[in-house]
Amino acid sequence: MTWLWNILAAAGAGALGAMGMGGGGILVIYLTLALGTPQLQAQGINLLFFLPCAAISLIVNGLRKLVDWKRALWIALGGLPTTLLGIWIAGKIEMKWLGWIFAALLIVIGLKELFSKPKQEG
Repeated sequence: MTWLWNILAAAGAGALGAMGMGGGGILVIYLTLALGTPQLQAQGINLLFFLPCAAISLIVNGLRKLVDWKRALWIALGGLPTTLLGIWIAGKIEMKWLGWIFAALLIVIGLKELFSKPKQEG
């Protein structure tokens, strides 16, 4: 029966991630709480899971002309070195604190999404 929960968690995280809503948070929570996976390992699994989801989303949105490629390149160039820095810092933090930091970030982001007003187009 665990395999069914694994499939449902992966499908839910993939669907939310493809819509840009951070399905990785759900996947990390599932891996740590339901399966007992250590926080750092769960985050690594989430990143690996994210790659094909991001690739598919990028292809679909690129074909629909919804990607500003110039801006995306600059963001990627800034994101790559800071990702390495984040990996190094995460490796230095005790697992208990890493989990608390992750939980706090999820709460802050969730509250921001709940209470922020949508931007008006045009």
